[in-house]
Amino acid sequence: MNNLMAFLRTALSLSVSAVIVPLAFANNHTDTQSWQELFNGKDLSDWTVKITGQPFGEDKRQTFRVEDGLLKVRYDNYEEFANQFGHLFFQRPFSRYELLVEYRFVGNQLQGGPTWAKRNSGVMLHAQDPATMTVGQDFPHSIEAQLLGGLSDNKQRPTGNVCTPGTDIMLAERMAKQHCSYSSSDTFNGDQWVQIHIVVDGHGAIEHRINNDVVMAYHSPRLTADAANALDRPELALKQGYIALQSESHAIDFRRVALRPMD
Repeated sequence: MNNLMAFLRTALSLSVSAVIVPLAFANNHTDTQSWQELFNGKDLSDWTVKITGQPFGEDKRQTFRVEDGLLKVRYDNYEEFANQFGHLFFQRPFSRYELLVEYRFVGNQLQGGPTWAKRNSGVMLHAQDPATMTVGQDFPHSIEAQLLGGLSDNKQRPTGNVCTPGTDIMLAERMAKQHCSYSSSDTFNGDQWVQIHIVVDGHGAIEHRINNDVVMAYHSPRLTADAANALDRPELALKQGYIALQSESHAIDFRRVALRPMD
């Protein structure tokens, strides 16, 4: 949710220094028998949408749909984007889990989309209940595992970053001051499939892996004071929340969204 200029201004040292040691419990993720497929490949019966400017549960332009066994984000029913950010929420919250998401960016960005949103999407973690979002709210209070695609311009554009709408995180021993902190991943150009493996230990450590490489780690997620007040929550610490997939004006496909509880 941040633009490329912010990326160029942000030093990579904080995020890179925080990803040296993999979490001990994040292993054996290729054992497909132990994973729960959140996306069934057929429909969105376990998911609920929230689009900016529309009431909870409405998607008038069919932004999120299932076609050819893929969960697709599409904008063919839009004339222009007009800041109609969308999030597709799984039906219940989670606390300690591993999450596998396989995605690819396709086509061109919708007219009117922000420059920074080109080949940009995300997976929201520990998100607020979508029923508590206001009609005009752009993003849920959450931790975002940001997905970026390369722009084929020979410039670095890592994926598996972390952004913090209404939240704070700790990178090593310091609170992240910038909205987005960038990972050590490669840049993925074109319409290739990429796998992100996220390990979430409640209020503890969170780790991002891209195609099995650890690229980002942080810990102690919490709400900002303003977000906590908006939600009428006395506690800042984020220990659990909803998982959501994003629509930010560029078409994207998801072929797998799978979860393995750690409890």
